[in-house]
Amino acid sequence: MLNKKTVDDLKDISGKKVLVRCDFNVPLKQGVIQNFKRIDGALPTIKKLLEKGAKVILCSHLGKPKGQPLPEMSLAPVVQALSERLGVTVKFVDDPKVTGEETKKIASGLKDGEVFLLQNTRYRIEETKYGKEESAEVYAKELASLCDNQIFVNDAFGTAHRAHCSNVGVTKYTKENVAGYLVEKELKFLGDALNKPVKPFLAILGGAKVSDKINVIENLLNKVDSIIIGGAMAYTFLKAQGIETGKSLVEEDKLDLAKDLLKKANEKGVKFLLPLDHVIADKVDFANKTVPADGIVKNTQSTSIEADFMGVDVGPKTIAEFSDVVKNAKTIVWNGPLGIFEIDQFSKGTVEIAKLVAQATDNGAISVVGGGDSVSAVKKAGVDKRISHVSTGGGASLEFLEGKELPGIAVLPEK
Repeated sequence: MLNKKTVDDLKDISGKKVLVRCDFNVPLKQGVIQNFKRIDGALPTIKKLLEKGAKVILCSHLGKPKGQPLPEMSLAPVVQALSERLGVTVKFVDDPKVTGEETKKIASGLKDGEVFLLQNTRYRIEETKYGKEESAEVYAKELASLCDNQIFVNDAFGTAHRAHCSNVGVTKYTKENVAGYLVEKELKFLGDALNKPVKPFLAILGGAKVSDKINVIENLLNKVDSIIIGGAMAYTFLKAQGIETGKSLVEEDKLDLAKDLLKKANEKGVKFLLPLDHVIADKVDFANKTVPADGIVKNTQSTSIEADFMGVDVGPKTIAEFSDVVKNAKTIVWNGPLGIFEIDQFSKGTVEIAKLVAQATDNGAISVVGGGDSVSAVKKAGVDKRISHVSTGGGASLEFLEGKELPGIAVLPEK
């Protein structure tokens, strides 16, 4: 694990102002929060700072307003949820400038144990321009000045793979920079899985494109004992071996790369598992997430897919084959679904594997699930509470698995 300084390393912070970068990028429907996981994930860090008598200033982005103060992307709905959960009235001002005069006034007048949430950091176009434009440096300074340039806590793993003003820029202007508990947990589980896994180590990778996961596969081939490939990316690997894939999604320009990865796996002695059979359909209404009334859905008897049909899920033989590997694994990292799981008819493979991962975890394995679709999948299967760690960062966890340094983590000092 990356041994970064955390909230626990902060000494004597009573009466001091602390700026905390949270991930309150919550799903909203007509202004109503649909899922509180990200808010709940931030609570341990905030509560610890309040216990220590700090004055807490929270900041986060929500959606992609691209510098526009869009009302539908205001952090106002988060205020009530936070106030209820913390048992304190969270202060908030709808400031389109984020660091405007009224915001500065509230920040400067904060008392010990009070909490203030800033407006959406991306209401300012500079937020995402850090390192590219002079104005972003000014914005980073303004954010840091709200906590009197004292203490910054990064607890937003979901944006750690981006160098923005509110997670990287501010660290130049604050005296102390540490990780929050959520970031610490992410680094522990993902770091331990990659760097000191209990063997056998299994990676399960799904999703649509091989191109999205090339670097992940290449990095994991040096660490895992087995890789399971599902989802649409499996069809590129199958076609690379000369297997018929019908009208399944295939990245034609990645066939040589797929062959190369299969060869590397073979040379390293890594078991590379691809689907043995499939659920196939001739028509899918992706927009409405259904199969048209005249659509045909059936199982294949072999690995090949007939013309005019596309693969939409893994079949029963595949689930049986994969289940043996999952049951025996002691460390499991999973990123990406094994089929079009949003459509109930095509969710069986993903849901069954989710249950098997939970079962392996019950029996002592360490399991880490990352990526929005995989997280939705374990919830759909009703096993999210039985997974060792469900990552809050989609893109960040993917880049971590690639072995990349995350800018939001790199700026935090080691213990």
